[in-house]
Amino acid sequence: MKINKVSALLAAVALVGVAACGSSKTSEPAAAKTTDAAATSAAGAEPAPTDATGTEPAPTDASAPSGDALIIATEFPLQGASQAASESAANAAALALKQAGGKAGKYTVEIKSYDNSTAAKGGWDDATCAKNAADHVANAAEIAVLGPYNSGCAKIIVPVLNQDPSGPMLVISHANTNPGLTKKWDPGEPEKFYPTGTRNYGRLIATDDFQGAAGAQFAQKELGVKKCVVLNDAQTYGVGVATAFAAEAKKLGIEVIAEEAWDAKQPNYTSLFEKVKADAPDCVYLGGINDNNGEQLIRDKVAVLGANDGAVKLIAPDGFSGYPTVQELADAQGMYITFAGLPTSELLKIAGPAADFVKAYQAEYNGDPASFYAWYAAAAMQFLLKAIEASDGTRAGVTKAAFSGIEVSAEESVIGKAFSIGPDGDVTIKDMSINILKDNVETYLKPWPLG
Repeated sequence: MKINKVSALLAAVALVGVAACGSSKTSEPAAAKTTDAAATSAAGAEPAPTDATGTEPAPTDASAPSGDALIIATEFPLQGASQAASESAANAAALALKQAGGKAGKYTVEIKSYDNSTAAKGGWDDATCAKNAADHVANAAEIAVLGPYNSGCAKIIVPVLNQDPSGPMLVISHANTNPGLTKKWDPGEPEKFYPTGTRNYGRLIATDDFQGAAGAQFAQKELGVKKCVVLNDAQTYGVGVATAFAAEAKKLGIEVIAEEAWDAKQPNYTSLFEKVKADAPDCVYLGGINDNNGEQLIRDKVAVLGANDGAVKLIAPDGFSGYPTVQELADAQGMYITFAGLPTSELLKIAGPAADFVKAYQAEYNGDPASFYAWYAAAAMQFLLKAIEASDGTRAGVTKAAFSGIEVSAEESVIGKAFSIGPDGDVTIKDMSINILKDNVETYLKPWPLG
């Protein structure tokens, strides 16, 4: 993906704000989580200043919309390991808006991009997510938010926007998978995210109770796993998906010999794997995101327990999908990755708007996106445009329309199936895919049915 191509497209839909950059050389890219400085240059802006620590501050409402345009804000971590996937999501959302002529019914729509990461952290940041939430409320032109990528960030942003005096303000994520945002999970969830009692959040992919279970089912039924080590990165997403995997594994008769968190700040994890080696596991599950020192974790798993195509299988959720550095890591070859959606290869098989959009993206950006979640960012844009068109042009009106049963039909859906969002915020369709890393490519292996 070339920055000049990104600039041309985002200028065409009057993109305003800050965004990102990155690419993947895979023929079957995968899923992960969001962008960096390409949208800054796309908007014609100077590179964002940094503070004394080198941290890029969150964007503020420094740019005015064009005339009476309504703004869809995007929320992606634009720095760190998720940069390539972020650019893909930004590109796909912008292309979907371009194909709609920059319109939602009678309304002109533009994009404003927010970075919820910091250079110092190399990923999404709690304080930056909170700052962005306040900025969304303060920018009167913003009508809804597309994103965020990370569930932990969503849990910060959603309740702030829920209490927006002119809202609640709508949030539609293309990638959040933590169940607690929409259904009972941890104590107080999901009610604590909706203090007004009105739902203002929806997502377009299956949740981790499905994804974690699918990973365990695949391990037992396809790989014959008997004993597994289950790790998590101590973040909202990682703990959730690891908990779901472990619970389903136990139901299936897999012995979970360890459930532990890994510390992202550790230089290596040799001792962690040496500790479980004597128990002879035949599976390691990494519940978390690659941003949290995941590649070192993979290296040390192979160093202590052997190659992934050997006696000890390595399985991870979509938090390890869509990272070019993971795909090109020698020690990552043979690992299995679940993805809560359909990959590029499957969308190309669906004649009509799904295949057409993939081909349009490939032509516009000279190749496939780094992340399969790019397609769901485009679908999120389609849904948001439908909600805006059906509304009175206010934040409260857009949120009400989003939960009124509007549907993106199969004849127009970029993900190949008709979909809408139910009153709980979950999408009406659910897909799960199993991928494998082989020859530096994250390749679709098979679909996995969801119960």
